[in-house]
Amino acid sequence: MAQEKGRKKLVTMEATKQVKRSSPEREQAMVAETTREEHDGEKKTHVFIARQENSSEENSWLIDSGCTNHMTPNEKLFIKINTDFKVPIRVGNGAVLMTGGKGDIEVMTKKGKRIIRDVFLVPKLGKNLLSVPQMLTHGYKVTFKNKVCIIHDNAGRKIGEVKMINKSFHLKWPTNEETTMVAKDETAELWHKRLGHTGYSNLEILQSKKMVTGLPTFNVDKEKCESCIFSKHCRESFPKESQTRAKEKLELIHSDVCGPMQNASINGSRYILTFIDDATRMVWVYFLKAKSEVLQTFKKFKSLVENNANCRIKKLRTDRGTEYLSKEFTEFLETNGIERQLTAAYSPQQNGVSERRNRSLVEMARAMIKGKDLPLKFWADVVHVAAYVQNRTPTRTLENKTPLEAWSESKPYVSHMRVFGSICYVHIPNEKRKKWDDKSKRGIFVGYSSQTKGYIVYLLKENKIEISRDVIFDEGSKWDWNKKEVIKQYDIYAQSEDGEENSQVNESAPRESETRGRRNTLPGSVSLNFDSPGGSSSQPSKKTISINDILLNAPYADIEYSGACESCYTSSEEPVLVEEAAKHTEWVQAMEEEIQMIVKNETWELVKRPPNKNVVGVKWIFRLKTNAEGNVVKHKARLVAKGFTQQHGVDYLETFAPVSRHETIRLILIVAAQRKWKLFQLDVKSAFLNGTLEEEIYAEQPIGFEEEGKEDHVLRLHKALYGLKQAPRAWYSRIDEFFTRENFTRSENDHALYTKESQGKLLVVCIYVDDLIVTGDDETMVEEFKTVMKNEFEMSDLGLLNYFLGMEITQDTEGILLSQECYAKKLLKKFNMETCKVMSTPLLPQGKALEEEDDELADSKIYRSLVGGLLYLTATRPDLTFSASYLSRYLKEPKERHLKEAKRVLRYIKGTVDMGMRFTKIPEPKLIGYSDSDWGGCREDLKSTTGYCFTIGSAVFSWQTSKQDTIAQSTAEAEYMALCATTNQAMWLRRLLEDLKFTSLEGVPIYCDSQSAIAIGKNPVQHRRTKHIQIKYHVVREAERNGDIKLQYCKSEEQLADVLTKPLGRQSFEGFRDKLGLDSKMAKWSVE
Repeated sequence: MAQEKGRKKLVTMEATKQVKRSSPEREQAMVAETTREEHDGEKKTHVFIARQENSSEENSWLIDSGCTNHMTPNEKLFIKINTDFKVPIRVGNGAVLMTGGKGDIEVMTKKGKRIIRDVFLVPKLGKNLLSVPQMLTHGYKVTFKNKVCIIHDNAGRKIGEVKMINKSFHLKWPTNEETTMVAKDETAELWHKRLGHTGYSNLEILQSKKMVTGLPTFNVDKEKCESCIFSKHCRESFPKESQTRAKEKLELIHSDVCGPMQNASINGSRYILTFIDDATRMVWVYFLKAKSEVLQTFKKFKSLVENNANCRIKKLRTDRGTEYLSKEFTEFLETNGIERQLTAAYSPQQNGVSERRNRSLVEMARAMIKGKDLPLKFWADVVHVAAYVQNRTPTRTLENKTPLEAWSESKPYVSHMRVFGSICYVHIPNEKRKKWDDKSKRGIFVGYSSQTKGYIVYLLKENKIEISRDVIFDEGSKWDWNKKEVIKQYDIYAQSEDGEENSQVNESAPRESETRGRRNTLPGSVSLNFDSPGGSSSQPSKKTISINDILLNAPYADIEYSGACESCYTSSEEPVLVEEAAKHTEWVQAMEEEIQMIVKNETWELVKRPPNKNVVGVKWIFRLKTNAEGNVVKHKARLVAKGFTQQHGVDYLETFAPVSRHETIRLILIVAAQRKWKLFQLDVKSAFLNGTLEEEIYAEQPIGFEEEGKEDHVLRLHKALYGLKQAPRAWYSRIDEFFTRENFTRSENDHALYTKESQGKLLVVCIYVDDLIVTGDDETMVEEFKTVMKNEFEMSDLGLLNYFLGMEITQDTEGILLSQECYAKKLLKKFNMETCKVMSTPLLPQGKALEEEDDELADSKIYRSLVGGLLYLTATRPDLTFSASYLSRYLKEPKERHLKEAKRVLRYIKGTVDMGMRFTKIPEPKLIGYSDSDWGGCREDLKSTTGYCFTIGSAVFSWQTSKQDTIAQSTAEAEYMALCATTNQAMWLRRLLEDLKFTSLEGVPIYCDSQSAIAIGKNPVQHRRTKHIQIKYHVVREAERNGDIKLQYCKSEEQLADVLTKPLGRQSFEGFRDKLGLDSKMAKWSVE
């Protein structure tokens, strides 16, 4: 009898005979009944795959044909529970037990995790009961035949079989530990990755509405995906799109350009061009190297879709990008009768369809790259796959159809889809291998071929793209691009195409992989021919290229997310076009600040366009200003004139403007450390806008800031804009005039150095464009100077100097530390060397260099970028100077051995990343020089290498390595030519020190380890071994005679410049490095 009490319902039922027989304690079966409203509207799926075992353990369940609900006394089994659910249950002996809640439990099976829903928690129950009626209620079929219990799911598939033991049917679910080696297959998580990290809600829609074929049945548990969080984290929503929708194919096409991307694709592309059919949401993607290719690509797209759909494009909706507004594009639209629809300026929301597509496309691609830690050079390949995937997934604007079905009127097939970036193995045909060769080649899965039925694979060893129908996938692994090895991410259980479990993979499985994978056999195998990127030839070619070279027309679907639709750029990236910057408030504010500064400075006036006058165009340049740690501290927008349109002699005359040399800056630092001065930094806001123009210059109004009603007017410039040929000169003339008026003395040795004396005190100012270093022995003078500068210009007082021209400057009581640690780390990250092995020297010592047999050319772009980074590091790292100079000799045609040598330098940097120059005070500071040469050191042309360095005691501050212009006929001659370069530098530094009131009555001692060279410098007698030496080198004799220098001999082991002329062994190198004054807090070395 059931009795109502409040909202509870009491049920009395007799125990089943089966339970009585199987329970030693003769426990009563407990049967519960819930109110109808608790089940109405619920969608519950129960999947059971268990192995049978006679056990009374907590993971053992008794199949009960009389119990109307699943029950368990173990609360630990629940993954979700409603403890407010209380139902009193009366058992056969009249006792009443109270449920402790109702919820879902998770069990592990060979097929992965499964959820049993609506399980009652009954704490005083002695058994786990699996209810047969509850399974039947949810569509499952349970039959008992020949002492076997067989369970079929609602699709008719057998999912469980349990034999009767001791007159009962016991199930034992495998524990987590038992199933750790049993991999999940065909799970929602796996298909989430295969479908480009699409939303789990899309998986549910694809399954429930059967929108595709080839998709297996699985439970969709909405797990959090870290790759998606990092790649798709959103902010706010876009306004809803227009309610007006096209009814027919090609009635309206949306188009947009996304980019430029920071990294070029394998094919050199930097832009994504999308075309979207409004009616079907079918999308085609193309990859461009420049925006000038948009028109030609649109023509190809038009021919393709019009032939395919048998109708014509009627309307084209785009933003106001110049690529769409060109005269040629306009004429083409008019000729073909295509109506143009343009969005309002700075209103990307009006082109919401394209904006959303670009955003979802890039986010999905970013998630796939993140999921497999792929290099960004694959961005075009992953975008192609993202488009392919999104076209086969749901969109809210289409009901029960994917865009591909709406376009082609056939359901897409997805069973062949795999996780992008997975390790895979391509079968090698018998004709292409010998008997004992491997049967497979390892690669990375990078796409689906649109020309033939096959997978696109990037072969790791061959460094090329190949399309194959016969591929084994290891979707649970990824490639470690640093260690060059496979990393296991998670297990994927192998299955054959009929769904049966396999104990081993196909005979074509590679020897080097012991993991289980999925093999797919598709008809056709082809390499992509370089000469015909759009073709479908099945003949393999010697030179292969990426799929990016093929004209891509893979569509993608309309996926909407809850957050705002962002462009390809975030505010932490540097946009190229003003249309891209206008989408972010930080850049808009930066542009407004620039205009306000220009107006405040009275830079221009608006006038009518003068006849027969050159009007210079303008554009916006966007830059992020970072601190020493690389963090963004400011968004800077510059309005820049297109100075390349100016004519010399008409629009400008002089253009040169001096800036401080690195030697000057380091000299100021070492003098400040010696005299215990503090160094300060000032920044002139929009410095070039302060330069007064002498010529008559006109410019166009900036985009987005045209004066209403006077859009045809131009700007008459009174002061300079960035980008004008004469702008640097005008600014320098302005600041020089200011310093002269304030009684500063300009150095004739460096025109960017100014000094001012007052009552025995000295103020020093060093200029580098709009950045100023200020120091001196009287801080009152420094503060007065700051005040005067702020009254004259818009200034930013940056306080103590800590970051200047990429150099990190630390001032403390012990002195000044100059380093580039942050940039060194960025360089390592850029070339994927963050976790590389550490080397003790930059290059192998002489005699141990790499063999020259390897004549294979290296990637010149990568090599030049790497060497350029090394040269930039030499601003604070004299230990890298020779290495950078040596490697720069091969910039034109670098070989693979040169690239290996360059990467060895990065390995050395890895171990000395925090190393820098330490400038401290010493008792008797004195300018000292060291000069050395490596005779015939260059093996290609036998020219010698000059190296010199200068110190004022604590560390070197001036150094150089260079190859000599002519071939020296002897060691003495090479050393004498090096002495000439050192002498010239010594005389310049001596005069520069005099400007800083750091004078010495004695000549500068220059140490040389060649007594013959010293003798030539001191003895003017001509003889047959020196008569051919050019006159210019005899400046050494004159300087020695005048007392400007003093040539002195030193042993080779004391020659500091030796490290600047040749690669040395570890012991010698480390010894000289310490003497140079380099200091490191933590340097770890490997043993060679």
